[in-house]
Amino acid sequence: MQRLIYLAEDDDTIRELIVYAASSEGYDIKAFSNADLLLRECEKQMPDLILLDIMMPGTDGITALKKIREREQGGEPHIILLTAKVTEINRIKGLDAGADDYITKPFSVLELMARIRASLRKKDKSSGVGIKSGKLEVNDIVLCLDTRSVSVSGRLVPLTLKEFELLKFLMQSVGVVVEREVIFKKVWGDEYFGETRTVDIHMKNLRGKLGEASSAIQSIRGVGYILLRNNE
Repeated sequence: MQRLIYLAEDDDTIRELIVYAASSEGYDIKAFSNADLLLRECEKQMPDLILLDIMMPGTDGITALKKIREREQGGEPHIILLTAKVTEINRIKGLDAGADDYITKPFSVLELMARIRASLRKKDKSSGVGIKSGKLEVNDIVLCLDTRSVSVSGRLVPLTLKEFELLKFLMQSVGVVVEREVIFKKVWGDEYFGETRTVDIHMKNLRGKLGEASSAIQSIRGVGYILLRNNE
């Protein structure tokens, strides 16, 4: 099945170049000159992946990203940010808002296509294919593998794809200290470009959503994290 990609980029040259490259690789890509047009299209149909420039007239990329993550109806697309901003704080803002990856301008089209392929492979792996139906339960946290849902004390907790995979890995490794590098490799995969700081950012978001139940997730200074049962 042909994969659907949305692109929001206000630079005509960059937009046309990405459209040409993506189309040449067999993707169905729809390009927009601003984020508002992309958001309107998302209301009709969610794509498999979104390429989102940060600096655009009107609604900026980070704001658009937040709106997409708040909605997430009809699927949860992977989102790659395209940005000329290279400071750590701006990368963190994007990851905090729910981005799966980012690439800084100027970038190689070949690298961008590689990241698109990697992101879609990761999305496929996380879609539930090859995962047995069942539940993981630790304390008041229940994670359903078949429905890909999480609840705390019966309250449904909406998580992003990465947050779900992060929690699943911790629950599968309950009682064991897992290093940041191991978490990053397991959740993001070898094909992703990034740093272990990404783990801390997503962990902070996950803890916030889990509320009091997040006290079971303990930081091991300089090493990683451990999820403990209440009686441990």
